[in-house]
Amino acid sequence: MSGLVDAVVIVAVVALVLARQLRPQAISGNRKWWVLPAVLVFVSLRQSGVVDPHHEAASVALLAAEVLVGVGMGAVWAYTTRIWRDDNGTVWSKGTKATAAAWIGAIAIRFGLAGAGMAIGVHQGSGATMLALAATLLVRSGGVVWRARELQPAYALTAVP
Repeated sequence: MSGLVDAVVIVAVVALVLARQLRPQAISGNRKWWVLPAVLVFVSLRQSGVVDPHHEAASVALLAAEVLVGVGMGAVWAYTTRIWRDDNGTVWSKGTKATAAAWIGAIAIRFGLAGAGMAIGVHQGSGATMLALAATLLVRSGGVVWRARELQPAYALTAVP
């Protein structure tokens, strides 16, 4: 894919995910929460330019930092997401103001990493950003699903002796 198409895909995925997560959303028993991150990993690894061949060590270090920021962002996002069970037993989630603040912070860190890379002459394609976004979505979704499974039902079942 071209750089413009990659940028549009990244912005569209981020916009879609943020729009969905900042309003209440039912968490289903659907176990396909990992599909979007898997697709992003597949698309990013098929591209050239994930690692700059002229600055391999620095490029790999920046990629690792970007993915670590993504993992950290996913963990913070999962932790700051409000999860509750309604009276019918349906589990819901919704991002909070802290979630939005974490996104802003993570984006600022990513711009800082990109700036540092440019300052030392490292050219990373959009595949690195897609990998970091995939890490964010995978950790966030896994964390929310894990937290949702820990919720007790809204109704109480009592054992009859």
